[in-house]
Amino acid sequence: MKMTGNELKALGYQEGKALGMALDILETELAHLTVDEQAKLLTEVLRQPADFETHAQFSKLAIELLRPATDTIALAESRLPYAIYGAEAIEEGALRQMEMAMKLPITVGGALMPDAHQGYGLPIGGVLATKNAVIPYGVGVDIGCRMCMTLYDLPTTILEEKKEALKKMLVNNTMFGQATFKKPKDHEILERREFSEIKIAREMKDRAAKQIGSSGGGNHFVEFGIVEILTEVNEYNLAPGQYVAVLSHSGSRGLGATIASYYTKVAMETCKLPQEAKHLAWLDLDKEAGQEYWLAMNLAGDYASACHHQIHERMAIGLRETPLAMFENHHNFAWKEKDTFGNEIIVHRKGATPAGAGVLGIIPGSMATPGFIVRGKGLAASINSASHGAGRLMSRTKAKQTILPGQVNKLLKQAGVELIGSGLDEAPMAYKDIHQVMESQKDLVEVLGSFMPKIVRMCGDEKFKEVD
Repeated sequence: MKMTGNELKALGYQEGKALGMALDILETELAHLTVDEQAKLLTEVLRQPADFETHAQFSKLAIELLRPATDTIALAESRLPYAIYGAEAIEEGALRQMEMAMKLPITVGGALMPDAHQGYGLPIGGVLATKNAVIPYGVGVDIGCRMCMTLYDLPTTILEEKKEALKKMLVNNTMFGQATFKKPKDHEILERREFSEIKIAREMKDRAAKQIGSSGGGNHFVEFGIVEILTEVNEYNLAPGQYVAVLSHSGSRGLGATIASYYTKVAMETCKLPQEAKHLAWLDLDKEAGQEYWLAMNLAGDYASACHHQIHERMAIGLRETPLAMFENHHNFAWKEKDTFGNEIIVHRKGATPAGAGVLGIIPGSMATPGFIVRGKGLAASINSASHGAGRLMSRTKAKQTILPGQVNKLLKQAGVELIGSGLDEAPMAYKDIHQVMESQKDLVEVLGSFMPKIVRMCGDEKFKEVD
């Protein structure tokens, strides 16, 4: 006896390719199982849609789930406690992923930020502290993705008075997705020894040189806006008032994505976890692969920073001005830090940013809502962390299916925002309420100022999107 198509639909399979593949697998590999066993197995497959895009992948995953894992590393029966900020706005999938991460034998602490949503392995917005181990998917695909802001002592009226010139400046001086500059600028990062000593980095050096100074797709952007400083920022002698600012969001491009993919595979081959936890496979930092990944991760993070600095150099030249200050913070990274007892821990912040005592940062909203310049308060319960933005309220697919262009245009007009590029998946209503997110983490950061976008450039082509 086997399950029927209607029973598969009851599990969540929709009419189409996935349902057809499930029926085929039931006829072949799973025919000997009971209906209850088939249902349990196919429910697990359904949780991992990216892993069964083809019939062969579906079949392989189903068989792997059946195979007894004699060398599998066991998870703890109960999880370690962890702090959750803004729990009322966090989806079940993200909570489930965090619960899993808190059962790893290497885990010593964790926290979930108010912008959290489901990802691969560790949820986006997840913070995980481990002992002497690094999880490539705990860092994320776009290694070292970051925010970078420069402030200028210019009248904010130029954003309206010189709008067309500023739009042209953005178009001429920024590149997104697969597009690159015909003559990329050189940078000292390309001379780093890791590009010659680490095989995967060596193979990516030419591509990195071509992509330097450019931005990814998806939610990456470069924009002009207005900063309002509320309280003096002594580090830069910034007095309260309004300033013109340039804000950019992007990461390590193809270099980071390739490093993440390669070392995730290495981790999964050497660290056998239960199927439902496989994306949390780690690398031991006492072993060669772990040490090599650590060097490659830091290279990718520094490369991402170099890309931003070139973006801001180009904009400064276009404005014919010297910035008063530059703020920069990053996520999708792992740091060596100390816990409250002075022990070294590895802190993964996937879609979360450092918020140690006195640490400056930027937490953006959306293309039509404000972002914030903040100073960390160093709360131990949050593992010295804060959110990296508003966080998605709906998936890209759902956003494109439910949001109408007219709704977006109306909202942008009300906010006085000029948009170049982007798609419906980046519409402001696809994101959580940034004010609610900030309220949920008022114990984590102090707000020093706000940033309101006015002229925004994004990729505008979904095929070039990158994972945040």
